[in-house]
Amino acid sequence: MFEKILIANRGEIALRVQRACRELGIKTVAVHSEADREAKYVQLADESVCIGPAPSGQSYLNIPAVISAAEVTDAEAIHPGYGFLSENADFAERVEQSGFVFIGPRAETIRLMGDKVSAKEAMRKAGVPCVPGSEGALGDDPEETLREAKRIGYPVIIKAAGGGGGRGMRVVHTEAALLASVNMTKAEAQSAFGNPMVYMEKFLEQPRHIEIQVLSDQHGNAVYLGERDCSMQRRHQKVLEEAPAPGISTRLRDKIGARCADACRRINYRGAGTFEFLYENDEFYFIEMNTRVQVEHPVTEMITGIDIVQEQIRIAAGEKLSFRQRDIEFKGHAIECRINAEDPYTFVPSPGRITTFHMPGGPGVRVDTHAYQNYMVPPHYDSMIGKLITHGATREQAIAKMRIALSEMAVEGIKTNVALHRDLLADAAFHLGGTSIHYLEQKLGLNSK
Repeated sequence: MFEKILIANRGEIALRVQRACRELGIKTVAVHSEADREAKYVQLADESVCIGPAPSGQSYLNIPAVISAAEVTDAEAIHPGYGFLSENADFAERVEQSGFVFIGPRAETIRLMGDKVSAKEAMRKAGVPCVPGSEGALGDDPEETLREAKRIGYPVIIKAAGGGGGRGMRVVHTEAALLASVNMTKAEAQSAFGNPMVYMEKFLEQPRHIEIQVLSDQHGNAVYLGERDCSMQRRHQKVLEEAPAPGISTRLRDKIGARCADACRRINYRGAGTFEFLYENDEFYFIEMNTRVQVEHPVTEMITGIDIVQEQIRIAAGEKLSFRQRDIEFKGHAIECRINAEDPYTFVPSPGRITTFHMPGGPGVRVDTHAYQNYMVPPHYDSMIGKLITHGATREQAIAKMRIALSEMAVEGIKTNVALHRDLLADAAFHLGGTSIHYLEQKLGLNSK
């Protein structure tokens, strides 16, 4: 096991990784920007290194600075968390070349799954169902593009091969709009991702967003930890997640989960990962794989009792998974609300000083946050300041606990989206379960497409 790990991230996930390390008896190094110098998790770390000014491009995304911090503190491994450099294959490669262990997949795996075209090809070979679409990237022949769209059937969606985070997508409903949309998406993809390749898929009208959590070691062992429903989202950004997904049978979950675990073995996957699917009419369609720990991993931890971050660390240290698929039990139901420093309905970020900060508690209530009273929320980064998670024996109980927890929560000095979550927990369609990825935007009167 490692003696010292550098955490190449900030905020809630930096504190989450730090806690996992401390339980395992591992010393931690916190890297931070000048804006995060006073953060609690920085003070709690065994060592800390300032790696640059507030802008993330000069600090958290500065690969030489992160690696230098690992060198001067004699860290053995680097945990990237989520966001920032967590799915950057060049970073993973540089970490390993510099003599450290990257706590995540190998660089070639990140590249394979980071390109949506190669990822779909790999999943098709592994027997994982994919959305009907082009076999690869679209070429330059407009007639061939028109034929492909006709074969798939309108509406179609044009996606950037190197895209992510909801960017680089365009829905096309008619043949007349197709070629212009393809060209615009190519231009956007080149500008945003440095890769102009795009591909085409069937656009599903009312799908849900269901994902499968996996763990895979370096000895050929892979397991799935059930599914999460992440359909409550806005502009492809998740707002609320739950596990298990309402209305999906155990048989169907086990079938798709087993295929995901088998795919991990086929591509020699290492660490924690998530297969993301669109789900419609009892069919799963693979869209992408996240080669890192996810924001919503706590709901899976609550229903399985497995510490996913600690498992990441053990796998990176070369250990075998300590459990088999048959050992994993799914107990109860868990819900997570992402708490963001933003207006609950316009979603405008609300940085500033927190003057009141009261978090809920009680049985089955978990709060993952780096914030505290008098904490200054910086304007430079993602607006999430924490996550509220509840666990109950049933979905109804988890919902009841969440409603109570949200009613107890008090954050003042900044705006938060707590009011939106209170509305969602009282929403009749949410109570029924199984809303589509467009539901929240439709509820808010926004254009979901």
